[in-house]
Amino acid sequence: MNDLQVIEKDNISHTQIVKYAGASGDFNPIHTVVPIAKSVGLPDVIAHGMLVMGLAGDALTQWFPRKDLRKFKVRFSKMTFPGEKLSISGKIVEEKNEDGETIMCGKILVQNENEELKLKGDFEVLKN
Repeated sequence: MNDLQVIEKDNISHTQIVKYAGASGDFNPIHTVVPIAKSVGLPDVIAHGMLVMGLAGDALTQWFPRKDLRKFKVRFSKMTFPGEKLSISGKIVEEKNEDGETIMCGKILVQNENEELKLKGDFEVLKN
C-alpha cells in the first residue's frame, strides 16, 4: 500500500549506548565495557535492543501523532554496534475497522547502511 518516508538516524555512538544504559537501568557490561564485550566474543559493545526499538518508536511518532498509536510490536534480528547508521522504513499494508475506528496496519523495519536487518515489527495507528 503506502510507503512511509525513510528516516535516517545518526550513527550509533558508544556514548549514546552508555546514556541509554543510565536511562534504562540496564548496565549489563556487554553494552558499556569494551573489554568485557570482547571477552565474550563480541567485536565491540552492543546497543540495547530496546534502544533500537526506541528509535523505531521515534520514527512512528514522526509519521503519525503519538496519540493515534494503537499497537507496536517488534522482533530483533541482529545486534547493533557503535558506528552503525540505522534507517527506519515503514509501510501501511491494510486498513481495518475496529470498535468504530478505522485502523491502519503497518510494517516497520530498521536496517543499517549495509541493509542488515536489525528489527522488524508491526504497528497499528488510528486513521485520521
